[in-house]
Amino acid sequence: MAVSSSCYARVFPPFECRSEPEFSATLKPDIPSSNAGKYRRTFAGIGGSSFSGTSGLSSMILRFPPNFVRQLSTKARRNCSNIGVAQIVAASWSNKEGDFSGVPAATAVDAAAIAAVEIVNDSSEVDDVVDVVGDCKTNSDGDGGVEFSSYDFLSSDGSLAIHAGERLGRGIVTDAITTPVVNTSAYFFKKTADLLDFKEGRQTSFEYGRYGNPTSQVLEDKISALEGAESTMLLASGMCASIVMMLALVPAGGHIVTTTDCYRKTRMFIENFLPKMGIKATVIDPADVEGLKSALDQNNVTLFFTESPTNPFLRCVDIKLVSDLCHKKGTLVCIDGTFASPLNQKALALGADLVVHSMTKFIGGHNDVLGGCISGSLKLISAIRNMHHILGGTLNPNAAYLIIRGMKTLHLRVQQQNTTAMRMAEVLEAHPKVKRVYYPGLPSHPEHELAKRQMTGFGGVVSFEIDGDLMDTIKFVDALKIAYIAPSFGGCESIVDQPAIMSYWDLSQSERLAYGISDNLIRFSFGVEDFEDLKADMLQALEAI
Repeated sequence: MAVSSSCYARVFPPFECRSEPEFSATLKPDIPSSNAGKYRRTFAGIGGSSFSGTSGLSSMILRFPPNFVRQLSTKARRNCSNIGVAQIVAASWSNKEGDFSGVPAATAVDAAAIAAVEIVNDSSEVDDVVDVVGDCKTNSDGDGGVEFSSYDFLSSDGSLAIHAGERLGRGIVTDAITTPVVNTSAYFFKKTADLLDFKEGRQTSFEYGRYGNPTSQVLEDKISALEGAESTMLLASGMCASIVMMLALVPAGGHIVTTTDCYRKTRMFIENFLPKMGIKATVIDPADVEGLKSALDQNNVTLFFTESPTNPFLRCVDIKLVSDLCHKKGTLVCIDGTFASPLNQKALALGADLVVHSMTKFIGGHNDVLGGCISGSLKLISAIRNMHHILGGTLNPNAAYLIIRGMKTLHLRVQQQNTTAMRMAEVLEAHPKVKRVYYPGLPSHPEHELAKRQMTGFGGVVSFEIDGDLMDTIKFVDALKIAYIAPSFGGCESIVDQPAIMSYWDLSQSERLAYGISDNLIRFSFGVEDFEDLKADMLQALEAI
């Protein structure tokens, strides 16, 4: 007898099954041939329910931890308003002899918390518990994550983006292809003894909506698989992810090293808010390795935090090199990989301790949802998770569902955006009305060779400077017919952004220039529109100035 229980180890303790001899004694219930089809999907109740009227049949029922019943009971599903119609997994009988009359199909209350057992014709052997979400070979990492090796049979990130966290090891028992949305703010305990078991570590529960959600856990597992991470946690936005990470890992009086080119709100937090907690920061150029060495030698640096590629000039940091330097000094390395996406760059494999993403961008990919995530070792993510549970900033399960759905096309979108951005960067660089183009895929980019080593694609965002002033640049932007004038990037729709106005308009021109933000700078996020349409639109807008 073999019982495959690891699918549920992420959320529930392993199943227990009665010993095989008990089964062998009662494996041949007489089922009239006329009723055989009727009983091919007969329910096996748990949680105190059992078959009645047939001697010994209760011994064929799998025994589950109480928490499994609590999580998947009919009552729990009723509290989760949009979990969908959960498939009740039934016992399947292949022997067609005997009389099964008087045996109830199942007890009503806990019918959802049932496992399927396939009984071979006249054998006393019970096959593997049927996993309704696939042939599960996953192992728990203790924090809800699925080991990356579980998906070794999938050879591409594209397949992982679709199936990781869902086809294998999904904790929600359903035969639906898509992940249900579990809309609940709390999780109940049937009795105080169950609550005490949870508090003392004998059973598991999400307990409260801020601490976790079955839908969100699927998304965590999916991103962990793509990043090759032990664990991933979700937050309400990318900015929230960065802030909670810093607050959790950098102590009062600590020191952070970051880079000059980065998202402005991140820099504002580091420069304006962290000093109030006695945390100092050193800011270096993304390529300034000597500056990093000096900062590490002169300070007790807790964290090196940077984007790669950076925003908006798409500078690249040598992740392997900075990780080696930092680790010698006991310094953690966190890379914001939002511009790259998990498909174009594997920061953890290059040596970083943590990788942060704004899932709002390429991961979600449809300009319709906010979210952030952090991936890394179980130890580090657990520390950040503890802080997150205090601060809040929880990702709503409906948002998690939208991001899961968006990830099904992640590889298709990113491939298209990589190709379009590369071709358009070449077109722009050759155009007489374009002064300069910033894109890692171009040989003219200062970190082009580095980008080729550590990235498999250069992303869907191109920044460039119009050969003109503020008003010329405005005229170009307004002449575009396809791209939306908006913040953000990475979605299906192309977006154009003039940083001097969109992000830095509250500063004077001289203050903007101190950050390298010129009035003629454009950041263009290419969507998945046809390349020829985008090219024609770009060229006609350039001709308008």
